[in-house]
Amino acid sequence: MATFDEMILTHRLFMRGFPFSRYKIDPLPSSPLTKPLSQAKVALITTAGLYLEGQPKFDSSIKLGDSSFREIPRDILTQNLKEGHRSSAFDHRGVRDDKNLVLPLDRFREMVENGEIGSLNHRHFSFMGAIIAPGDLINKTAPQVADLLKSDNVDVAFLTPV
Repeated sequence: MATFDEMILTHRLFMRGFPFSRYKIDPLPSSPLTKPLSQAKVALITTAGLYLEGQPKFDSSIKLGDSSFREIPRDILTQNLKEGHRSSAFDHRGVRDDKNLVLPLDRFREMVENGEIGSLNHRHFSFMGAIIAPGDLINKTAPQVADLLKSDNVDVAFLTPV
């Protein structure tokens, strides 16, 4: 991760002037894992702005950030995923070369094969990172995904923030 001094001038200026907010979610949604990982159903969640051909791209024209999400099917070939993250604050080349950096689906498939986790959910979820005003994400779309994960009987959600 780059230090503040290593950032380009425009990013440093943005960070200095950004009105960061703290959002208190009470109670913090969580639940203890009641079974071994080797028996758990796992879903992956990324904030890399991944989407599939045929799905709408995340809308980068929304100034405060697109809080929508995209479903990613379990059996997708990772190289077929498209990356549409709007931030210029990181080097996208690694993500273009290997989507597993931001959605480690192939690694988790290997974990299922090795008996380290029980199974993968039939769908995973992608959000856009760099959401400057996360109100809709916190109050609307994240709870929608949580409800979908609950209805899928997912035991563990693994988040890869970008």
